[in-house]
Parts: sequence; structure tokens; C-alpha cells
Amino acid sequence: MLFEIVGKNITVTDSMREKIEKKLSGLTKYLIIDENTVARVVTRVYPNIQKIEVTIPTKVGLLRSEVQHEDLYAAVDLAVDKLEDQIRRQKTRLNRRHKDSLAETFIDEMEAENVDVPVRTKTVEATKMDLDEAIMRMELLGHSFFIYTDEETNKIAVVYKRHDQGYGLIEVE
Repeated sequence: MLFEIVGKNITVTDSMREKIEKKLSGLTKYLIIDENTVARVVTRVYPNIQKIEVTIPTKVGLLRSEVQHEDLYAAVDLAVDKLEDQIRRQKTRLNRRHKDSLAETFIDEMEAENVDVPVRTKTVEATKMDLDEAIMRMELLGHSFFIYTDEETNKIAVVYKRHDQGYGLIEVE
């Protein structure tokens, strides 16, 4: 990656240039950035604050951050954090977009081959018990759900473990 570092109302020193180049070079671990890509960095000084603007054109899209801080080096760190967050969000979007097309391709391929996926069948006897006993049995078995017949309603119900560590109940009408 090439760097174009410009200072407005400030002279960019060698140490500032080194810090900026070092921090921005760290972005290559997240994203393949062409060696001919020019990262444009503009630093500005106002009476009480320092401002840094970073713009990097990539194949994924334009990465841009603008940060104001009292210390220029802290502003560089914050700008790089913003750019890393943008890269993370772009990668997530791309993964979701490609995941859907990959699933569709897999389904199309299975339909084309007419492959039968084996389905395992199990028969369960729904024993009469109350909700607390059903939860206890589910925990003892180490399962994520348990089917039983509710003592009060005399109907089949399913208790299950939720991702938030709580429990859920499905009742049949």
C-alpha cells in the first residue's frame, strides 16, 4: 500500500509519518489491499484539537474514517479502529451474501443428483408429569428439549432450553 500523507496547518514529521504508515499497514491482515492502492491521509490542526482523515479505496469498497482528538497519535489509533470495524462489517455482509448463494448451490446440486438424505426416526412415549419434572429429566438426560404430557391440561407439550439459558414451553392446542 502506498501512502499520501498531507498536513494542513501542520508539518508532518518523520515520526508522525512512521506511526501512520505502521498503523495503516496493519489493515492488510484483515483485507487484501493491492500494493498500488494509495491510502490518503490528511491531518489538520485546529486551536484545541487534531483531526485525521483516512481514505483507502479497496476492491470491497471505500474505507473512510475521520477522527478528532487532542492528541494526533491517539487520533490515528481511533481512525484505525474505525477502519477495522468497517472492514469487519463489510466481511460479514459479504459472508452472508455468499452463504445464501452457497446454500442454494448445494440444494440445486442435491436435487440434480437426486440424493436421498437419510432421516432418523425415533418414537417417544409422552409420560404424564408437571413442567418442573420435565425440566429436571431434560437436564439429567443432557438434552436440549423434552416431550411430555402435561398433568394439568392432559395435552402433549415440549419444554426446551433457550440460548439465553432460560427455558421455553411449546403447548399443543
